[in-house]
Amino acid sequence: MKKYIPNSITLANLFCGTIAVVLAVENRLDWAALFVGLGIFFDFFDGFFARLLNVKSDLGLQLDSLADMVTAGVVPGIAMYQLLKGSTWVVENETAIAGFVPYIGFVITLASAYRLANFNIDTRQTTGFIGLPTPANTLLILSLPLILQYEPTEWMISMLQNVWVLIGITLLSAYLLNAEIALFALKFKDYSLKNNGIKYLFLAVSAVLLILLKISAIPIVILLYIALSLVTKR
Repeated sequence: MKKYIPNSITLANLFCGTIAVVLAVENRLDWAALFVGLGIFFDFFDGFFARLLNVKSDLGLQLDSLADMVTAGVVPGIAMYQLLKGSTWVVENETAIAGFVPYIGFVITLASAYRLANFNIDTRQTTGFIGLPTPANTLLILSLPLILQYEPTEWMISMLQNVWVLIGITLLSAYLLNAEIALFALKFKDYSLKNNGIKYLFLAVSAVLLILLKISAIPIVILLYIALSLVTKR
């Protein structure tokens, strides 16, 4: 019976992802972000329980990637599509080119698919990551419409409604997902400060940033994650 527990949690991730897809298509990105957050929560605990119960399997690995493809691949692509569709240049230009531009957002979906497929066959990613994990990338992308909706400032609105900034973020996201950059994973073999100091530092600084800056802290936290990983892997 216990072997079904991790896969059931993975399916809960997929269920949240499918709901998020519908909400994102309807441009209800705040609610989509909520269900993505729930999906990522389940995504963390399916692996945790698989290790705890010693029931890791090839089926679970494949199922996990399929669920992540929806929650952390399709949804951020739709979110970027909606952001590009609402950008000032696209709204003000009724040309065929302007109509096509929002679809550039799905480059994130394509890059996520490649990253997830590569993860399943890359033996280097058992204790850490090569490239930005799809859940982290999704948090980055989904934070943008939330910042616009709940914590808008004049310069932030100007930046996140600029089509070139959004295209730049899209391309950067696709690059980071598949870049040969070694990143640490928030997995603990033990809880000693000696072996996990950089992880505790990351969690502590992230908590402070989130308390002070709220949603606006999420992009900074992702950049901090990359920066600390680069420092520790040197």
